[in-house]
Amino acid sequence: MFKHSMTRRGYTLIEVLIVVTILGIAGALVMPSLGQTHVLRVQAAVRTIISDITYAQSDALAFQTGRALLFDVDSNSYRLLEVNGLTLDPDNDTLYSPSGPDQQYIVVFDDPRYGGATIQNVDFDGTASLIFDEIGGPVVAPGSDVLASGGSLEVAGPNSLWRINVAAFSGKVTVEQLDAP
Repeated sequence: MFKHSMTRRGYTLIEVLIVVTILGIAGALVMPSLGQTHVLRVQAAVRTIISDITYAQSDALAFQTGRALLFDVDSNSYRLLEVNGLTLDPDNDTLYSPSGPDQQYIVVFDDPRYGGATIQNVDFDGTASLIFDEIGGPVVAPGSDVLASGGSLEVAGPNSLWRINVAAFSGKVTVEQLDAP
């Protein structure tokens, strides 16, 4: 018969030190990225505005009716409106959000998920509204067929500043990062 010897083997000091060192290096790599979450949240605010601009433009084309984004710097928000007539009426013409029943399409950046992002320096032909005609082109006023000259707005965060540009005629949206305030 064979004799099996059962020996208990533990970890050596060297093995424990190697594992602790690897965990320390991994932790050092992860910690800086956790500190950058506010930047990612401000970028989420920028992406939200961009997606809503392109949504308004395509919705105008799909339904063959004007759409507008009305920015309110004081309340740090914007809303999506249907263009009915020659004026924008936020009380009666705000569209409903697809995110839930009976919710108006209003985006407020005071929500913590946007990391302290603020809307500032909104200028679309001297107004705080971006208006698309029935074929999705930016125009200067509700019910107008005069093409807009484009415009921009800025989104500021604690350590970042972004400018969203909307081109004349096509409504193409571009983004650029500016020096932080």
